[in-house]
Amino acid sequence: MTFEALVANWQATLTATVVIGTLLGLMFVQRAPDMIMVGGLVVLMLSGVLAPAEALQGMGNEGMIAVAGLFVVAAGVERTGALAVIVERALGRPKSLAAAQLRTMVGPGILSAFMNNTPVVALLVPAIREWAKKNRFSVSKLLMPMNTAVILGGICTLIGTSTNVIIGGLVKDRLAKGIDGPWGVLDLTWTGLPEAWGRREFTGPLGMFDITWLGLPLFAMAILYGLTASRFLLKDRRPPMSRSDDPRQYSLEMVVEPGSNLVGRTIEAAGLRHLDGLFLMEIDRAGHVIAAVSPTERLEAGDRLVFVGVIDSVVELQKVRGLRPATDQVFKLNDARSERQLVEAVVSSTCPLVGRTIRDGQFRSTYGAVVIAVARDGERLRTKIGDITLEPGDTLLLEAGPAFLQRQRTSRHFYLMSEITGASPPRHDRAWIACTVLAGMVFAVAMDLLPMVTAALAAAGVMVATRCLTSTEARRSIEWNALLLIAASFGLAQAMQTTGLASSIAEAAVAAAGNNPLLVLATIYVVTMLTTELMSNNAAAVLNFPIAWQTAEQLGVHPLPFIMTITVAASCGFGTPIGYQTNLMIYGPGGYKFTDYVRYGGPLNLLVMAATIALAPLIWPLAR
Repeated sequence: MTFEALVANWQATLTATVVIGTLLGLMFVQRAPDMIMVGGLVVLMLSGVLAPAEALQGMGNEGMIAVAGLFVVAAGVERTGALAVIVERALGRPKSLAAAQLRTMVGPGILSAFMNNTPVVALLVPAIREWAKKNRFSVSKLLMPMNTAVILGGICTLIGTSTNVIIGGLVKDRLAKGIDGPWGVLDLTWTGLPEAWGRREFTGPLGMFDITWLGLPLFAMAILYGLTASRFLLKDRRPPMSRSDDPRQYSLEMVVEPGSNLVGRTIEAAGLRHLDGLFLMEIDRAGHVIAAVSPTERLEAGDRLVFVGVIDSVVELQKVRGLRPATDQVFKLNDARSERQLVEAVVSSTCPLVGRTIRDGQFRSTYGAVVIAVARDGERLRTKIGDITLEPGDTLLLEAGPAFLQRQRTSRHFYLMSEITGASPPRHDRAWIACTVLAGMVFAVAMDLLPMVTAALAAAGVMVATRCLTSTEARRSIEWNALLLIAASFGLAQAMQTTGLASSIAEAAVAAAGNNPLLVLATIYVVTMLTTELMSNNAAAVLNFPIAWQTAEQLGVHPLPFIMTITVAASCGFGTPIGYQTNLMIYGPGGYKFTDYVRYGGPLNLLVMAATIALAPLIWPLAR
C-alpha cells in the first residue's frame, strides 16, 4: 500500500489517530491506563474499523488467560508461605540497592531462558514487592530492571519467549516450502562465528541454543544497564508516608516454636533485625529478660520475643514460619488458623472489659476472638498481652473466625472495626503441595508436555482443589485491570493489521533504506521495535518476518541475520507499557507512570538495537 493509498484509506488513518491519542493519553492523562486503552478500542468499534469479535479477541487470547491462571498459582504459593521462604533464601538480605537489583536480575533472567518469561514475572512480582518492603527498598527501583533482565534472558534460548518459538516455526514453514533465492533452494546452511569463537555448521530449522550467541551479550548488557542507569532514570515511587510513619505502635509477643528453623539462628540471620516499622524490644527466656537485644543473640526454643511496631509490620510477623503468638488462646478458637482473619478494633467506653485485664476479662470466651497486639497512644506497653488492663481508646489487633465481624459489627463495645486484608496466617502445612504444583507446571511447560495456558489453568485449579487458597482468594488474586490492559492492546494491534497500517509503515521504511544491507538491517530493527511498542510482540514478529525474509532475498544476502534481528526487536519493547505483556504486569505493582518506561526503556532500546546490529552480522555473516 502506497502512502497515497494509506491516506485514502480512512480506516488506517483513523486507527493511526486513535493509537497516537491512546499513547498521549497514557502519557499525560491522569486516568487508569486500562480505561484509556479500552476507550481507544471503543472508538474503533463505534467507527466500524473493528467488529466486536475482532476488538474483543484479546479476551480469549491464550496468553492473557495464561496470565490470569498464573496470578492464581502465584497467590497459592504465597498464601502457603512457600513463596516468602523461596524468595528469602534466593534473594537474602542485601546491604545495598545495587546488590538487591543484581539478585533480582540474574536469577530470574537465567530462569526465563528455560521457562517462558510471563510466568517468571507473574510469580516474582508479588514476592519482590513484599521482599522490597521488608528490606526497605523501593519496589520501583527493582521491578523494571528485573523485567528487562527477564525479557533479555528469555531471548537466550528458543523456548525462552513465545516470540522465539513463533519465529522458529515461521523459519521451519519457510524451509518446508523450498523457497528459491538468488542462490538456489535455501536450506539455511551456514558457517558462522569467527575462528576464535569456534566455527560450526548449522543446517535446517532454528535449534534450542542458536540464538544464545546473541542473547548472552544482550543479557549481560541489561544487567549492567540496570545497575547503573536505574539510579538516575527511575524515580522512587514509594508513597510520601511510609509504614513506619503510622502513629499507632502495637505491642505484641511472639514465641519461637520448638523444632522450628529459627532455633539456633542469630537475630540477624533470622531476619528479625532492622525490620521496617518494627522493633524487637526484649526477649523473655524462661523468666530472664534480655533487653537491648544484640543482633548476634541466638534464639532458643520457647523464647518470648516482645516487639513494638506498626500494623503492617505486625501482620508480616504473623506470617513468619517458626513464630506464633505468645498467647495460647489462639489454639482454643474453633476455626483453623488458616481460615481466620485479623481485625482491628478500638475499645469503646461502654465495653464491659474496660478496667480489667485481657486474661481476667476472658476476652476469648466473651467475644470468640484473641488479642494478638495492643496499641495505646504511641505508648510502649511492657506488660504481657494477657496482663494488659484495657482502657477506652485502646486499639486491639484480634485474630478471629470469619463470623466475628458480622457478629460484632453493631456492638457498642468497639469502635471502627475493620478487617486487615491479606493478613490471614499462612497455610504452612500446604507449602509442599504448592511447591509441587509449581514445579509440575514448570516441568510440563519446559518439556513441551502442555501448552502454557493449559498448564497454568490446571495448576490454578489444583491450588484451589488442595485448599492452598480458597476460591474467594483465587478470584481476588487476579489483577483484572492488568488483564484488561493486555486484552485491549490486542484489539489495537488487530486494527493496525487489518487496516494495513502496520505493513504500510514497515514497507515504506525498508524501501527508504536503500540497498545497504547494514542500513536495511537497522531499519528493519527500528520498524519491528516500533511496531512491538504499539502492538503485541508476537504480532510484530509475524508482521515483520516476511518483510525481513523478502528483503534479504532482494539484497542477495543470507536471511538469518535479519531473522535474528527481528526476533530480538520484537521482544525488546521497553519504551512503553504495552510493548510487552510483562511490561504491563509490573505497571501497577511498581507504581510506574508511562514516562518511566520512556525514560528508562528508551535508552535501553537504543543500546540493544546498536548491539544487535553490530553482533548479528558477525555471528551470522550476511554473505554466503
